[in-house]
Amino acid sequence: MITGVTTSPVDMKARQAMDIRPGDTIRVWQKIEEKGKTRLQAFEGLVLARKHGKEAGGTFTVRRVASGVGVEKVYPLYSPMIDSVEILKRAAVRRAKLYFIRDKVAREARRLLRRSYVMRAENSATPTEDVPVVVDDEVIAAPEINETEEVAVEPETTATE
Repeated sequence: MITGVTTSPVDMKARQAMDIRPGDTIRVWQKIEEKGKTRLQAFEGLVLARKHGKEAGGTFTVRRVASGVGVEKVYPLYSPMIDSVEILKRAAVRRAKLYFIRDKVAREARRLLRRSYVMRAENSATPTEDVPVVVDDEVIAAPEINETEEVAVEPETTATE
């Protein structure tokens, strides 16, 4: 006599009990199969959205910045390829979907580029100067600048995502 039917290798009750919310910083351990072997790979980032609640098609979106490039992954809540999910940090947010974070990061990068100095061209009459280091709106080791000389150059415009 059959007592229970297994429809998924995932513990459905444990996944339903996970309280993943937008604003959480989480680490998702994903199973990856390579050459017949299975290994675990972590993807750590900020939860931007949670869609479709706890139903069968529920998903959550995780964003991180890897090598200066924003990477987003959408994980199905009940995917058997997810080994475990760790909630590392919880933040109080006022939105259900944090898609504005994408634009906010791009604006910050452009703002820092505008504030930084560019070295003079080598063919100029005056010797080149060191590029200052900008940390949290404070200039450290800035070159001495005469008021008559203009050193700052506006950054090139880049295509937005």
